Amino acid sequence: MPVLEDQEATEAGAERGSGARSDPRPADPISLPPGGEERGPQARSSSGTDSSPAATGALAGRQGRPGIECEAQQAHPAHTLLRILLFGGALYGFLFSIDLMGAAFKLLGGGFAAALLETLSNPLAAIFGGLLVTSILQSSSFTTSMVVGLVAAGTLPLPIAIPIVMGANIGTTITNTLVSLTHVRQKVEFERAFSAATVHDFFNVLTALLLFPIEMYFHPLEWLATRAGALFTNAGGFTFMSPLQTVLDPLIHLVRTIVPSPVILLAISLVLLFVCLAQMVRIMRSLIMQRVERLFDRVLFRNDGAAFLFGWGLTSVVQSSSVTTSLVIPLVATGMLTVRRIYTYTLGANLGTTITALLAAFAIQHPAGIMVAFAHMFFNMGGILVWYPARAVPIALATRTGRFVAGSRRGMLVVFVGCLVVYFGPVLYLLLH
Repeated sequence: MPVLEDQEATEAGAERGSGARSDPRPADPISLPPGGEERGPQARSSSGTDSSPAATGALAGRQGRPGIECEAQQAHPAHTLLRILLFGGALYGFLFSIDLMGAAFKLLGGGFAAALLETLSNPLAAIFGGLLVTSILQSSSFTTSMVVGLVAAGTLPLPIAIPIVMGANIGTTITNTLVSLTHVRQKVEFERAFSAATVHDFFNVLTALLLFPIEMYFHPLEWLATRAGALFTNAGGFTFMSPLQTVLDPLIHLVRTIVPSPVILLAISLVLLFVCLAQMVRIMRSLIMQRVERLFDRVLFRNDGAAFLFGWGLTSVVQSSSVTTSLVIPLVATGMLTVRRIYTYTLGANLGTTITALLAAFAIQHPAGIMVAFAHMFFNMGGILVWYPARAVPIALATRTGRFVAGSRRGMLVVFVGCLVVYFGPVLYLLLH
């Protein structure tokens, strides 16, 4: 009898195996629409089979690329190690290109930026000036540190410095948009990448639109910054050297010595940015898609709290929100992450970038400078307290903008004109005033 039972179990298992193999239904009936094109995360989430954001991104990122997982699993260890080294080199080149771009912008407009900030005389001009200066320098940390120094020197009053900080938060997002343009040839990837790039923009713009009029009439940020500054006025000064700058600065200095022209430096940085980012995306697809996806899904982006702390901690260390927010854009484009998953990460990055101004203020040890740094921190905290519970608004705006831009050339033209208005409108206002 035991032999007969074993035989029956074996036959039943064989029938189930053959049934599974002969099942004519596709493994994922909603992965491809009738036209054969890729679908985005929305199609996956509506199926009911696996609606988690990680599964959504992973499925969308693997559509149209058969055999990648098998290639990753069957790759020779030596080839795997080589590709990991190549990925590390591409990542270093990507970070170097962003830092070199900032250095080129500072050479082009650093003196102009300081002179402009000193001439601002009203809050509206101040917020436009902060936006313009940060667009030129591509570093909100640099702008706020400069404001801390000007306030400490007595050339800039605190009520004008706070709107400058608000404008600086908006102007730091050009780098993200440039990174998203590397995916312009792939419609689905470009839609995701542009949405990921603009969700940071919409958070900063919505925060400024909400808090700027409140600050002008009731001055809550100035009040909080003054109280916090009084508590930390006698704190000892200290500085912190970013490990990223330790690695990048020697090469930046060498390149600036060899190529003194800021225009050529800017051109080199843009070419290097596109080349290194393309290589990063290619290697991620062919080698570490599953492994990186598992790391993000189970550890770094497993929930909103983890994503926020990761963004805050990483930006606090590297002292550049442009770098940390740009890093996740290719991950969203390839489907590893979604805009919803990175939103809280960008909130953490926004708060982490305030560390630079705080360090500068404590190094200067001037009460007014410390107040500016705290005003920057409280501004970002206020935006998080409002737009995290109401996160559906910036996420929806970013998603629809990405779909509109990727949908047609007309959409891209409309957004391009809108960006020109946003960045050149302040120039006209400042020239007229």
